[in-house]
Amino acid sequence: MTATPSKTRAALWMAGWLALMLVMAVAGRETTRELNVFQIMEVRSVIGFTLLLPLIYRSGGFRSVATKRLPQHLARNGVHYFAQLGWFYALTLIGIGQVVAIEFTMPIWTALLAATFLAERMTAWKIAAVVLGVVGVVMIVRPATGEINPGQLIALGAAIGFSISMILAKSLTRTESALSILFWMIVVQFVVGLVPTLFIWTWPSPQMWGWLFVIGVCGTFSHYCLASALRYADATIVVPMDFLRVPLTATVGWLLYSERLDAWTVFGAALILCGNLLNLKPAPPVPARAQ
Repeated sequence: MTATPSKTRAALWMAGWLALMLVMAVAGRETTRELNVFQIMEVRSVIGFTLLLPLIYRSGGFRSVATKRLPQHLARNGVHYFAQLGWFYALTLIGIGQVVAIEFTMPIWTALLAATFLAERMTAWKIAAVVLGVVGVVMIVRPATGEINPGQLIALGAAIGFSISMILAKSLTRTESALSILFWMIVVQFVVGLVPTLFIWTWPSPQMWGWLFVIGVCGTFSHYCLASALRYADATIVVPMDFLRVPLTATVGWLLYSERLDAWTVFGAALILCGNLLNLKPAPPVPARAQ
């Protein structure tokens, strides 16, 4: 299922990922005011499966999502489930902008894991993109010294889990379609969360059902966008593009929740953008061998 490499197409798919993840962050913040995170994840899976059925039908039915790599799907989605669970829970403990900013330690782990397990080459431009992105994130967060909030630790754990999930997803794109990867994510995460959800279930209010539907839509199709982006570019190219989510989320937090947006945030966002532009720089042509 390998596609012709294209940084432009990868960037377009990542733009879809960014938009959907921004909306889901707001919806997650609103639903955690009333609902348990296990319940949010389970309803998300049910809604996501329902939304996916037309795509499966158009692709030829459930034969189109059949797989010979079930253990890899189980590993990837087990890790991703608990990382996502931690991400939603962190939203109840710290600000929305800080959760997303801490999440962006993920490219550090992703770059290391991709170079180790996927044999992806770490070029100077990729390293510069990661460094500029991380510096930009630190400038936006400016963590207080001597104070460690449990929410920050949970968000960091989620970031490590997301990086492992990203590497496993990139490996799966070599043989699996984006639709297959998404289908197995929903199925595995539904099974994992079913028992704890049954023990804590409470019926959501009408308003919460609306937010849950938003999470279901964004959570489903954001991962379709991500899986598609990974088909067109290496994980070390795709992930730094996601750095743009930090200044965008900071802006949303400022507009909706009165979270701060100052000169440091603007300067950090500029560094993140520069890192992304460097990351999209075409690789130099390989010199022809002398005859």
